[in-house]
Amino acid sequence: MHQLDQILSEVAGYYPSADLALIRRAYQFAAQAHDGQTRKSGDPYVTHPLAVAQIIAELKLDVASVCAGILHDCVEDTSATVDQLGELFGKEVAFLVDGVTKLGKLPYSTREEQQAENFRKMLLAMARDIRVILVKLCDRLDNMRSLNHLPPEKQERIAAETMQIYAPLANRLGIQWVKVELEDLAFKYSHPHEYEQLASDVAKTRAERLEYIHTVEKLIAKEMVDNGVPCEVMGRAKHLWSIYQKMKRTQRPFEEIHDAIGFRVITDTQMHCYQGLGVAHQTWTPIPGRFKDYIALPKPNLYQSLHTAVIGPRGERIEVQIRTGDMNLVAEHGIAAHWKYKEGRPVAADDDKKFAWLRQLMESQKELRDPTEFLESVKIDLFGDEVYVFTPGGDVKALPKGSCPIDFAYAVHSSIGDHCSGARVNGMIVALRYQLRNGDTIEIITSPNQKPNKDWLKLVKTARARTKIRWELRQEQREKAVLLGTDLIDKALRKHNTSMGRAEKQLLLAAKELKCVTVDELVIQVGYGKITPQQVLEHTLPELKKAEPEPVKAESMLKTLLRKVTRNRTSSSGIKVAGEDDILVRYAKCCTPLPGDPITGFITRGRGVTVHRRDCDKGLDLDPERRIDVEWDGLGKVQHEVAIQILCADKPGLLAHISQSFTDQNVNISQAHCRATEDGRAVNTFHALVKDLDQLKSVIRSLSRIKGVFSVDRVAADA
Repeated sequence: MHQLDQILSEVAGYYPSADLALIRRAYQFAAQAHDGQTRKSGDPYVTHPLAVAQIIAELKLDVASVCAGILHDCVEDTSATVDQLGELFGKEVAFLVDGVTKLGKLPYSTREEQQAENFRKMLLAMARDIRVILVKLCDRLDNMRSLNHLPPEKQERIAAETMQIYAPLANRLGIQWVKVELEDLAFKYSHPHEYEQLASDVAKTRAERLEYIHTVEKLIAKEMVDNGVPCEVMGRAKHLWSIYQKMKRTQRPFEEIHDAIGFRVITDTQMHCYQGLGVAHQTWTPIPGRFKDYIALPKPNLYQSLHTAVIGPRGERIEVQIRTGDMNLVAEHGIAAHWKYKEGRPVAADDDKKFAWLRQLMESQKELRDPTEFLESVKIDLFGDEVYVFTPGGDVKALPKGSCPIDFAYAVHSSIGDHCSGARVNGMIVALRYQLRNGDTIEIITSPNQKPNKDWLKLVKTARARTKIRWELRQEQREKAVLLGTDLIDKALRKHNTSMGRAEKQLLLAAKELKCVTVDELVIQVGYGKITPQQVLEHTLPELKKAEPEPVKAESMLKTLLRKVTRNRTSSSGIKVAGEDDILVRYAKCCTPLPGDPITGFITRGRGVTVHRRDCDKGLDLDPERRIDVEWDGLGKVQHEVAIQILCADKPGLLAHISQSFTDQNVNISQAHCRATEDGRAVNTFHALVKDLDQLKSVIRSLSRIKGVFSVDRVAADA
């Protein structure tokens, strides 16, 4: 009960009129529902929902949110129902619990599809009530804190999901402390060796760093106050994931990362923020290109602050953030800091702009029925820094860093994006591959004859643009499939002295028998190669069946179409297509799937099935109607080529150590490309033969441990 008392005390502290009795009743219900259940750690299961409720209380959310945190696993893991929760605790609490509850009872073909639909459901509920995702983030944070009790493969999967979805989502919501903790915990389990090494390096310099922070805090505070800027100064080291990312980005070891310390200046007014910036630049030398004004141009997650970097005391580079107390509250707690439910009032109308990005996110996903593509698209929207550009009328558009004029065109309107033929940036004609910069004014040039092409997918960064382009390209693919399917069916019918026009009724019956809703769909399936003209004939002209000894099913014909015929087949391809293991398959070079990777297959006319990794961009660009279920059969003994890129120091003997590491892992190098860079480093790309994903991970871990190696990444085979 000590944990419950802490929660009640916390809630009473920020919400004196809170209905604490409702929280107590929620705890009693959860304790009874989860009675006898334990966590992997051996602790009673109810400790988890209590820990989630504790985090929710730290965010200072309302009583309904705290109750939802306590009850969030009851529907999924016990016999309790949403209706039951509604009767006992009110519709508001029941809605929040339902929004967080997974869709575990529905059938899905893959874990990825289930994950995507779970997330789609949460986003839909979140669009109606932002508290749904706040509760989910608190749930994920507590799960990450206790991840050490799970087996390594689960740790790695959950850590990857956290890094790809939940940490960026916390960032989008502006809840900085949750984002930072999620990233560091995910880093710990996704890159354990690198995490341990970096944590050790940071620990060695801790005393020196704390002394430096304390000294500089006093110095900044004195300079600010002496110049009429009342403030509080706080110094902090960057979190481990941030330091690791900088090491990878700059290809430098920890010892050469000099700006791993930041200082926050908290003052009382916006005017004093700008005055404080002047003091900082007057006292220390500013580093060019490192100043950002997020007060005048707030981030989409409502974040406001002035950022600058200077050469501080002892010649060290330091980052300085200057903001008011209110801005700091938003920076730490994000949307939760604006929440009005805790005061017993609904969200104010002027808060709509705070959730505008969420509405845009949901609107852009409405056309995406394919779960895997939906999740990939959401990740794009959640990730990355923004650039702020202007329309000719002076309106500001926030786009992901690296966006091009096509992204801007689709952000203005879909039809402008579809017909974008060029752009003027600051009055000058630029190529469509031009990367937008902060402050650019963009004018889009359109042409009625212009339409999206595949090359655009290599340029765009926004999910909206990617989704619209894919949709247009698929429409084009469908049109080609219609023409081809029509031609194939018509030719087959004409051989039997009839045509599609005369056999209209028979074709409709054939479509239904072949599980197609309409004749148009039947034509498309023939065009894609999923149904053969012979199958259409057999169902359209029943007399043809009399000559056949046995009826041939659609699935059988598809397998025959794709089957690899060899006289002396000695081994499996390693892939099962629709349950069969002797189908002609080939592995996509764009993503080089390995046994253990989640995979999907696409029918290719005349070339069998092409297998892609599920997260492959090129695979996602293909029409889902051509997709077919594939799986590893565990029997294939073929070794698969994979490309590994290693960034390392350019020094004698290091290449020999790298080669020896491959040998120690019993992995053969089929080819290598090594080049030195001007900054004393080397980029080495090795094509190696491995049997599965586990062996690849073992190779990457081994290479990462070599002194002088900065990063090891799996890349496309044609890299």
